[in-house]
Amino acid sequence: MTQAISRSESTRFHELDALRVIAFGVLILYHIGMYYVLEWGWHIKSEQPQAWLQDVMILTNQWRMSLLFLISSMVLTVLLTRVEPKPLLFLKRAGKLIIQRTQRLMIPLLFGMFVIVAPQVYIEWTVNGVIDTTFTQFYLEYINPNTQWLTERHSDIGLLTWNHLWFLPYLWVYSLLLILLFPIMAQLAKLQIGIISFSFASSTAMVAIWLMLRNTYPTTHDLLNDWYSHAKYFLVMVVGAVIILQPKLWEALERTRYVSAVVALCMYSLIIADRHDMFGPVGDWMTEYWWFRVMVGYIVVLNHWAWLAAILGFGKRYLNKPMGWVKYLNSGVLSYYMMHQTLIVVAAYSLHSIGFPVGIQFVLILLFTLVGCALTYELAKRNMVTRVLFGLKARSQRPNQDIDTTITLSSASAYSKTGSKPPTKASL
Repeated sequence: MTQAISRSESTRFHELDALRVIAFGVLILYHIGMYYVLEWGWHIKSEQPQAWLQDVMILTNQWRMSLLFLISSMVLTVLLTRVEPKPLLFLKRAGKLIIQRTQRLMIPLLFGMFVIVAPQVYIEWTVNGVIDTTFTQFYLEYINPNTQWLTERHSDIGLLTWNHLWFLPYLWVYSLLLILLFPIMAQLAKLQIGIISFSFASSTAMVAIWLMLRNTYPTTHDLLNDWYSHAKYFLVMVVGAVIILQPKLWEALERTRYVSAVVALCMYSLIIADRHDMFGPVGDWMTEYWWFRVMVGYIVVLNHWAWLAAILGFGKRYLNKPMGWVKYLNSGVLSYYMMHQTLIVVAAYSLHSIGFPVGIQFVLILLFTLVGCALTYELAKRNMVTRVLFGLKARSQRPNQDIDTTITLSSASAYSKTGSKPPTKASL
């Protein structure tokens, strides 16, 4: 298909493994922050809200999910570059990829919706006075697609919801599209794309998405109508694929990592300054002047891309080495992702009225979440059924076996050897 991967044979992308683990660590801290941050709605809110957290959390909230989609795309593209370019062989391999990816993403999604997310919904509705009943009674209605309970809160499948697990169906859809489009995208490997033209094209495309779709289709995590999110995140997936197909781009990102970091900090500073009304009636100018809307769009988008570029650049520079803690956490990252928000909500609810100082309460919630995630992973990996339910690898991979092509959230052995079988699985 393409010989784009430039590393030596059997070289693992350790930086992608490490960045994925770090990204999910940031996600856990972010969701704990959502419990405390002032005025931002969440499933349960602290009685000691913190206004200062808004500025801190804005630092990551425009790119934290994009980073996960970016890494997913890069690892998937590494695998696709090793698929035989002959049409029939590619179709066979692509079909296997799609089946395995469906198993590793959609089964955990369904399990999560029916089991893991339910306590979140129960606690949220109990705290907000929506329901006053036992968990058992709530759960029987929650899983009943024909329930007449709380009809104003129904979706097309009743009360059942995916909450934080929205990432899984979105990743599944984008991955299928990337697999199907890859024979066309692989032709990009033949081009010479410079970092400046690449940055301009990706930024301008994102600005167009921001201007045309953000207000019309605000983020809802409704798979069928979330068009701004779809356009944004699929573009991120495409960018990730191009970076793998054009290895010199990643090398350029490493060289310019400090420039990216400076740009990111400058754009973030402008956004924070605007939030504190330091620039005057920006809202009025956004309505009156098209050029001002475009300028603001570029500030927002440069903030998004510059952070991602800096993260990839520093990751490639300093994280491209084997690390034991990364290897362990990488294999269980999907189970951590599935469990973390429920554990946060349960811990916050349990401590809600005790009156601990915020610092102590935060530490207790964090410890409960991390220990709960670790126990879940350790228990899940010991049983074949639970391994499937939590998206873990069904069995150990022997050196002479084919690569695991699912690339789910758990475990990410991405090897650069083109046209041959690596010694272990690769998954994201």
